[in-house]
Amino acid sequence: MNPLHILVVHPDPVRREKLVDMLRRGEHTTTAVGTAGDALERIAPGIDAMLLDLSLPQLDMATLSRAFGQSEAGEPGSLDDAERRHLSLVLRHTDGNKRRAAHILGISRSTLLNKVRKYGLDTP
Repeated sequence: MNPLHILVVHPDPVRREKLVDMLRRGEHTTTAVGTAGDALERIAPGIDAMLLDLSLPQLDMATLSRAFGQSEAGEPGSLDDAERRHLSLVLRHTDGNKRRAAHILGISRSTLLNKVRKYGLDTP
């Protein structure tokens, strides 16, 4: 599995640090915060996933979902942005296996390799 950038949200600093250590041993990048409000401020396009304590006080899942995904009121991204996101998702799903990713996408392996270079997705 390719490393992810994971936002860790937990109010207990000891548990939060244990989660961060575990994820970093798995070669993931982490950002750690203690409250749902801090999580809203730290959600950014580079964050791939969020690990959070569902018992957080004042946790508003709808607001977090909107912040984590694209805003309904925001301008839609370009077709290139959508293609890059989808290629990245499929490559993560296949653990970087480009032959399998090309098969899932219904394109040739050489076309996939050109797109990987175009979007800079071949970086470790």
